[in-house]
Amino acid sequence: MPRLSIWFVRTALVNLTIGFSFGALMLSNKGTPFDARLWRLRPAHMELLLVGWLIQLAMGVAFWIAPRWWEPPRRGNVTGAYAAFGLLNVGLWIIVLSTLFGLSDSWRFAGRMIEAAAAAAFLLHLWPRIVGREG
Repeated sequence: MPRLSIWFVRTALVNLTIGFSFGALMLSNKGTPFDARLWRLRPAHMELLLVGWLIQLAMGVAFWIAPRWWEPPRRGNVTGAYAAFGLLNVGLWIIVLSTLFGLSDSWRFAGRMIEAAAAAAFLLHLWPRIVGREG
């Protein structure tokens, strides 16, 4: 497995752990109410699980398993994939922190735009690799 895929998957598992922890806190608060402010974790919980875990895991597996050029086996220029990894995590944590600390909507919009840039960078990297064996 390539190093970047390992980082995508490991980071996805960290986000899964944090997101599940937020969900466990909210669920325990639902059973035995002890602090109503815990419901403010819900947007961060959803962001961590949907973008931080699911999308990041899919990107890591796609980078690993997408077709490679055959002679010799290589992945091409991986700068876009590395940029996608960095941009996705920066955008994710801007959104998570802005929801936790109640920052303005412009922070969340900036985070979404950074996540969109990550998707574009990953698409630009992956697009040339999606070809048949005959070229």
